[in-house]
Amino acid sequence: MRILFDCRYVRFPRHDGISRFSAALVAQLAREHEVTMLVSDERQLAMLPALPHVLGPSPTGPLEPLTAWRLRKVPADVAYSPMQTIGSVGRAWPLVTTVHDLIYYRHPTPPRDLPAPVRLLWRLYHLSYAPQRLLLNGVDGVVTISQTTRELIRQHRLTRRPVAIVPNAAAPLGEPVDHDSPPTKRLVYMGSFMPYKDVETLVRAAALLPGHELHLCSRIDPATRERLTALAAGASVIFHDGVSDEEYAELLRSACALVHASHEEGFGIPLLEAMSLGVPVVVADTAIFREVGGEAAVYFPVGDADALAHAVRALEGEWAARSRAARQQAATFSWRSSAERLGAFLAEVAATGRRR
Repeated sequence: MRILFDCRYVRFPRHDGISRFSAALVAQLAREHEVTMLVSDERQLAMLPALPHVLGPSPTGPLEPLTAWRLRKVPADVAYSPMQTIGSVGRAWPLVTTVHDLIYYRHPTPPRDLPAPVRLLWRLYHLSYAPQRLLLNGVDGVVTISQTTRELIRQHRLTRRPVAIVPNAAAPLGEPVDHDSPPTKRLVYMGSFMPYKDVETLVRAAALLPGHELHLCSRIDPATRERLTALAAGASVIFHDGVSDEEYAELLRSACALVHASHEEGFGIPLLEAMSLGVPVVVADTAIFREVGGEAAVYFPVGDADALAHAVRALEGEWAARSRAARQQAATFSWRSSAERLGAFLAEVAATGRRR
């Protein structure tokens, strides 16, 4: 099967979530299929496998609605994009797009690194489900990354097209830990500081855990850092302001647990990353974290810092068992398995397109 794979969301010099999702899946799909990558900047190729590629418009540019029409001469049996915003008008092949989550309908603040015009369009887009329905009904199939999001798609009647689940997986971070008790009292958080992430609950819990350190790994602006520092006097909070993959892996290996208080997530890759190393996770009790963490994770009510602190203390007596369960749960997710799911769905959509 010939697949045109949209790799224009790959970031350089370091992957983010959708970037890693794209790079991992395209590499695995190429093991079984003839894949051509679509990029918008040839610097993206350094982050991708050595495969044939074509150059297309920026996915945030004004020509994005015409992307499928402009690429109609690229030979393919089916095209796939890891986002839902690729223009589908005038396409010469069946097209499958992706909805990762519906977070921004409830939390409409766009990422700060987007250009101002794109931020405005982002806000307008999320005022109603109508634009989403238009996009999803304009393609031939839809992928999402979790049962949780597929259920939301169904509840909001976002598409009449078939919907398949292609889960995320963890990037390889090295060998898992081999100790049977927490090596330190470090708590690790990997994620942004968007309001729905509720990092404030993590900081308040840290103040209730003398002797523990809360490590916040991601880049942070000065105002947010000052606000979190003032939130809970006495908490031991270490701001890393960005870490490399190697630094992140070593920090996890030395941790008592990964903690996450987010009210909503599209998936929860940090949970898988920690669990793949045998590091227990203590997370907010949400549908998506239940789906990813299974019975291995420890859950606390959303926004409850006292319950989070209690759960961390309780780990001391069950750390070894949680560590083993974490590794077993993480092993149920893999990029190979996800690519097989995606390949099967693309073949199904391509066959339906041929019959049409």
